[in-house]
Amino acid sequence: MATKAPTRSRARSRPGRKRIPVMTVVIVAGIAAALGLGGMALMRSGPSPSSGSQTQGRSSPRPDSDAAAKSAYEVVNTSPHDPGAYLQGLLWHDGGFYESTGLYGESTLRRVEFPSGRVVKSLSLAPALFGEGLALVDNRLIQLTWKSQRGFVYDRETFKLLREFTYDTEGWGLTYDGANLIMSDGSSTLTYLNPNTFAPVKKLPVTLNGRPLDQLNELEYIEGEIWANVWQTDLIVRIDTTSGHVNSFLDMAGLLPRERRDGSEDVLNGIAYDPAKKRIFVSGKLWPQIFEIRLK
Repeated sequence: MATKAPTRSRARSRPGRKRIPVMTVVIVAGIAAALGLGGMALMRSGPSPSSGSQTQGRSSPRPDSDAAAKSAYEVVNTSPHDPGAYLQGLLWHDGGFYESTGLYGESTLRRVEFPSGRVVKSLSLAPALFGEGLALVDNRLIQLTWKSQRGFVYDRETFKLLREFTYDTEGWGLTYDGANLIMSDGSSTLTYLNPNTFAPVKKLPVTLNGRPLDQLNELEYIEGEIWANVWQTDLIVRIDTTSGHVNSFLDMAGLLPRERRDGSEDVLNGIAYDPAKKRIFVSGKLWPQIFEIRLK
């Protein structure tokens, strides 16, 4: 049985700089140990990448057939993003982004113009709801909420609410592989859902170097893999959809330097993929930019 993740702290407004929570240190230390990285490497700040091509990190050899390899990447472009958006779910469609944002009393569903970053359509959730993951199925936007166990289905063009559905866990990340929705709940297990009935189809336990990996957050299905943010780290992991093994990972420390963040909440979160042009976009909670990256 998957271990449930600890409750995440959520402020209603942009927090000031805070000490990194002890639980976060434990989580990151465990991941670092699994990857063979030293100390607090996953939380360090590096130099700020500039617009245009810049290599981030180096590829490391795979020490054995089961160990996750580090993927090298470069930043190829940046675009502005609303720094007040507590980004939870990010997806690309038809030349722009759709986003789900969180925080009680501030959660929204929105359409964001690219590359300006201008919010061209927005729908506010009820104050008691905390917006989470977002996926597109045909012409329907599917949005999760954190603790209320309520999901919402909207018409993509009008944002008209079409129906609600429920699930028996927390809602974190959501993506669509063309057949099923894939949902994270902060544990080490991903749940596949029927995109029409929202009934569970199967479970996929996720492991990193032989150990269960929890804190899986925002998800994106990219070329046959599931990419996942790991909550409160600078990691994106690439998950094999058959075995659940993390085959490789991206260490994105320094993508947005620590001095440009105001607290422990504005962390890396948000992955979107443009399949037509093979573009990958990443961002974070309360981040002022979206980064287009390319694997090397």
